[in-house]
Amino acid sequence: MQTDSWHRPPQPVDPLDRSRFPIDPWRLVECAYGKDDLGLTETLFSVSNGYLGLRGNVEEGRDTHTHGSYVNGFHETWTIQHAEEAYGLARVGQTMVNVPDPKTIKLYVDDEPLLLSNADLESYERTLDMRRGLLTRDLIWRTSSGKRVRISSTRMTSLVERHLAVMTFEVEMLDGDASLVISSSILNRQDGSDEYRVSSAAMGEGLDPRQAESFEHRVLQPRRHEIVDDRLLLGYRCTNSKMTIATLAHHAIETDNQRTQRRSVEEDLAKQVYEIAAERGRPVRVEKLVAVHTSSGVPPRELADRCGRTLDRAVSAGVPRLHREHAEQWERFWAESDVEVEDQPAVQQGIRWNLFQLGQATIRAGNQGIPAKGLTGTGYGGHYFWDTECYVVPFLTYTHPQAARNALRFRHGMLDPARRRAAELSQFGALYPWRTINGEEASAYFQAGTAQYHLNADIAYALSKYVQATGDQQFLLHHGVDILVETARLWTDLGFWQLNGDQSFHIHGVTGPDEYNTVVNDNFFTNVMARHNLEAAVDAVRQLKRSDPGQMARAVARLGLREEEVATWERCAQGMHIPYDERTGVHPQDSHFLEREVWDLDATPADRRPLLLHYHPLVIYRFQVLKQADVVLALYLVGDHFSEEDKLLDFDYYDPITTGDSSLSAVVQSIVAAEVGYHELALRYFYAGLFVDLADRHGNTVDGVHVASTGGVWSALVAGFGGMRDHGGSLTFDPRLPEGWPSMTWRMRWHQSRLRVRLDREAISFVIEVGEPVTLSVRGEPVEVGHEEVRVLLDGQGPRRDGGPQLQLVGDSPSGTRRRATEGRAAAAGVVPHSWSIELDDPTGPIPIRAPQADPVT
Repeated sequence: MQTDSWHRPPQPVDPLDRSRFPIDPWRLVECAYGKDDLGLTETLFSVSNGYLGLRGNVEEGRDTHTHGSYVNGFHETWTIQHAEEAYGLARVGQTMVNVPDPKTIKLYVDDEPLLLSNADLESYERTLDMRRGLLTRDLIWRTSSGKRVRISSTRMTSLVERHLAVMTFEVEMLDGDASLVISSSILNRQDGSDEYRVSSAAMGEGLDPRQAESFEHRVLQPRRHEIVDDRLLLGYRCTNSKMTIATLAHHAIETDNQRTQRRSVEEDLAKQVYEIAAERGRPVRVEKLVAVHTSSGVPPRELADRCGRTLDRAVSAGVPRLHREHAEQWERFWAESDVEVEDQPAVQQGIRWNLFQLGQATIRAGNQGIPAKGLTGTGYGGHYFWDTECYVVPFLTYTHPQAARNALRFRHGMLDPARRRAAELSQFGALYPWRTINGEEASAYFQAGTAQYHLNADIAYALSKYVQATGDQQFLLHHGVDILVETARLWTDLGFWQLNGDQSFHIHGVTGPDEYNTVVNDNFFTNVMARHNLEAAVDAVRQLKRSDPGQMARAVARLGLREEEVATWERCAQGMHIPYDERTGVHPQDSHFLEREVWDLDATPADRRPLLLHYHPLVIYRFQVLKQADVVLALYLVGDHFSEEDKLLDFDYYDPITTGDSSLSAVVQSIVAAEVGYHELALRYFYAGLFVDLADRHGNTVDGVHVASTGGVWSALVAGFGGMRDHGGSLTFDPRLPEGWPSMTWRMRWHQSRLRVRLDREAISFVIEVGEPVTLSVRGEPVEVGHEEVRVLLDGQGPRRDGGPQLQLVGDSPSGTRRRATEGRAAAAGVVPHSWSIELDDPTGPIPIRAPQADPVT
């Protein structure tokens, strides 16, 4: 599953077994049951609506790697035990709870249970229909007595009724008659084992920090378990967090066969059992509607009443209507979000699967955050991270601005705990937590957690981009300005002026996105993004004072804002130290990065990857080696501050020492590779991002979908190949369509208008589908776009550089470290390679598709 040279991206080839997963542009289809990769397929076939998520476990409940049913934000808390105590360490951890599982529907034919792992299957097909948002399964099972049974099922979590899951289960005897038993249940799997006393295969054992923490106490305390109006009810309260939940199930059966039924409810198990004398050709259909409501403290009895009202509406509507209305919501999603690539069916399928995961994780998240794994697995404990703002919110801003607004309002709701956290770290303003569910910092490893102060700037970045793209001044006035002011205050208090020489403003003791280099001084990404944060705060305050002085006066009073503060932000932004090395012509990742020895990735064996699972952090910290793009990410996000030459030299320097140990890296490397002209490399990095989960490239898709990477796939398409930028509130395009792609079409929102963009080899075309005309530019030339298509001819697809950057190790420095050499400015400065060097193999050559089991932190 690993390669010796994972830091080099794979060939742009289809990595999936198409005999089992055939190409289909709108569906992910599994044509043969596999028991060796259950954890992977459970994630790939999950269904979610942003509030309620169900893993793709088989209906029968057995032959499972990790059972999972999740509610966004529903969590338990626990005391963090530190081996070494220190003031200000995070004290209370938070972990998403595996809520009562409503998925299980078991089948017995003449008392023989259906178990897929040993069943004689005549046919099998499981399909995730991404156009309709529906999971289906159809199979024909030959029992040990030779009777053939057709079984069909559907599963969805409604986009219309976000508290509702809808399941159907149909059985038909094809040969002879039989005694059938269908047992449908709700089971509390969080506390202990399943009904067969089989513990989950992924309960967080081992040293992999990607997995969720396990609990040493009972989490869900029973509060209600009863039959209410023929419906099955289980209600609980979490032991420590005191959050409450109620799950209520309604069953209905349709059949011409004779049948009996019985119900039972215990503290952790509720069952509806049907016994049917099934005759050949007379089908049995069971409909299972499940409502789930949660709260931070409302009693389960009241939540049960809410569940009842949800089910009353659903029963009244009926399953066909529920399916239809759900499909209509997905149709609206695709009308705003789809990216079409001509004549690339495997790529098209992968793109839509990634976009579908974005929709599942965000569209009905409401006022909750967006977990790193969505609601598809327990990876990272269900926490929210900085990558939401840098990878997911941009997609939402340009396709579903209301969902972007909700995500940013969620961050606004965290301001008070962020203020408290800043005070705890002796700072003024607000410091957002690096990982959290409830707003409190939950990272015990502060070096790669709390020290990532850049999260403040990432949130401010997403906020400013949202306001520029939507013109939502009301949000800025009532929510956004508070975030910008408090985060700006943090930077001016955290940094300091160095008065010897250039009188520049410095930020020390922080960690950037690259967690292989922690607690450093003047991290390039942090300083660049902090500067953007300060500038955005200055612009927002001054703009709002001009546009709405009355409302702004109330905001000033609310925040205790002083005019001299705004002047200080401006001065700190102007004086921000941006690391730059004259000798090599590159921007050092931090003030001492270039002094370190270079890690020889080619000489690192496959069984020692990813690095942080095999080397002590202190070993990694001593080297020039990156877990993920850091400087390169900044070059994309705030690229208007850097020249084309800057971007090329920096990319050339950092790309060969970036390990690919993070799922966040490939998509960003694809974007910047495309911009600087490495067209082949850009496509290869795009494939690396496109198949992160579909091909289990990091070996941990079992823990859930890499949601940030799916957002990055959209950015790699639209910003990388489409060349879209919106620096300073101006929409611009400089395309880089890959070789072999005839055309690419996408939609995006800009100031209440929906724009359709089509890029082909000769031109880029625009038309307004919804809304008013907009002004944009293509390679510096202004274009007015209205309701008639405008076609702008292109002189090629930007610069074209074959291959990719090369790694060169040069002679020892006076301090005894191995130095790096780069072309361009470095050569002009007289840097001559040592007599020995290590260079990358031809980066266009074939490289295996598999990747290391990495992504310890999103």
